[in-house]
Amino acid sequence: MNRLHLFFLALFLTIIGFGLFLYKFLMLDFPLVPDENAYTWNIEAHIGFNAGLKPIKVSLFLPQNTNNFTIVNENFISRGYGINTMTKDFNRIASWSIRRTTGPQDLYYSAMVRRVNKKKKYVSMIPPEIQNPNFEGAYLEAAESLIAEIRAKSADTGSFVAELLKRITDPRPDYNVSLLLGKQASKPKMIDLAVRLFSKAGIPTRSVHGIHLREHARNIPLAHWLEVYDNNEWQFYDPVSGSTGIPDDFLVWWRGEEPLATLEGGKNLSIALSTLLSQEEAIYSAVERERIKKPLLLKFSLFDLPIQTQAVYRILLVVPVGALLLVILRNIVGLKTFGTFMPVLIALAFRETELFYGIILFTILIALGMSIRLYLEHLKLLLVPRLASVLIVVILLMVGLSILTHELGLGRGISVALFPMVILTMTIERMSIEWEEVGPFEAFQQAVGSLIAATLAYLVMTTKYVEHLVFVFPELLLVLLALTLLMGRYSGYRLFELRRFKELSRK
Repeated sequence: MNRLHLFFLALFLTIIGFGLFLYKFLMLDFPLVPDENAYTWNIEAHIGFNAGLKPIKVSLFLPQNTNNFTIVNENFISRGYGINTMTKDFNRIASWSIRRTTGPQDLYYSAMVRRVNKKKKYVSMIPPEIQNPNFEGAYLEAAESLIAEIRAKSADTGSFVAELLKRITDPRPDYNVSLLLGKQASKPKMIDLAVRLFSKAGIPTRSVHGIHLREHARNIPLAHWLEVYDNNEWQFYDPVSGSTGIPDDFLVWWRGEEPLATLEGGKNLSIALSTLLSQEEAIYSAVERERIKKPLLLKFSLFDLPIQTQAVYRILLVVPVGALLLVILRNIVGLKTFGTFMPVLIALAFRETELFYGIILFTILIALGMSIRLYLEHLKLLLVPRLASVLIVVILLMVGLSILTHELGLGRGISVALFPMVILTMTIERMSIEWEEVGPFEAFQQAVGSLIAATLAYLVMTTKYVEHLVFVFPELLLVLLALTLLMGRYSGYRLFELRRFKELSRK
């Protein structure tokens, strides 16, 4: 009876999942594969702060149209605020204001960005006004000395710019650059110094700020560039390498030295930028063709969530796919692993570290943790204090490995912090117990099995077609659930056991 009940339950889940999938694909015309030629992004700026019964004024620079992108369908989301937009010094600015409010406040700006690929360059026949760099005293002497040295080694504006940027970004700057930069030489500070030095040399320059458009990303860091006026047009320069031009995915947001947003009358200002490659155009076209007869289905879909939340679910929805793969590897294939879902969680960490570096970092952490865990065994600790000790050791190892790889110039090593520390702790504990009870070979075999499972899960979970299907058609997870339930009753031979029980099966 239980087996029959399970069969009908799996059949019901499969019918519901495939039914919704076919309805959205055939009737609503949802795309079945990711559209590689869709060059439309949704961008969102979330401004948060605390207000305290004072007049509030918030200003935010807005992105601008460029040769590569154009801004369409802008929206300003706020409750009770007045909103004005203006243009000032080639920048677009939005200003929110309210007479009185209190408590946490959230303001949103969203827009659709479309790729246009214009060939026309921004040409200005009138040279822009050069701003006063405001160097005084020893700083003035250092700036003039540095400019004179660079001018002697350059032939034109382009070579002058390249040499000056090289001097400023040198890891071991000379005395003049060290004095002008100060103790904390951050990238924005280097750009600000470059702008002032170019102005001192009579070359109109301004800093440019923007973001790199990604398929889906949250809390995007700002990217900074330089614009130098040469031959009656503005030329982009990478402030680090000195190369000309900007990447194709770079969206110019604003120009100048002012911050992205300013706040008057409040405190604790925070700004989060998010992007998402649009998947909604197929839905809109379906609306235009009157194929959507029940828009309530879309209202309660993932596409109605904020962009930042959509980016989270794009990652979470591939976890069941990795879990199904792990069920197949353990129950059907017979692969031995540490823990139930540890390989899936490690595979999620591999998304940020990349597979090769992730395997190396994971192996190093487990090896070092095992060495210390075997030492702790001699101290005869109780279970909970021992696990707590291993957890502390794992965190210290992660910190030390991040610092070491950073000093060695291996940027990927910093992403070791993305590994789930509790899972690493339990893996080390399980491996040490296996080591003591059944021997090193069995422990090593399970460790290798865990890495193999994590690798396969990573390869499946990062496939763009899989990610697209489970996000656009999340009802397919019901089908995965049905398959998982059916495999939960499988009690036959596993593939790795066929050779072991070969003679027994013949009898």
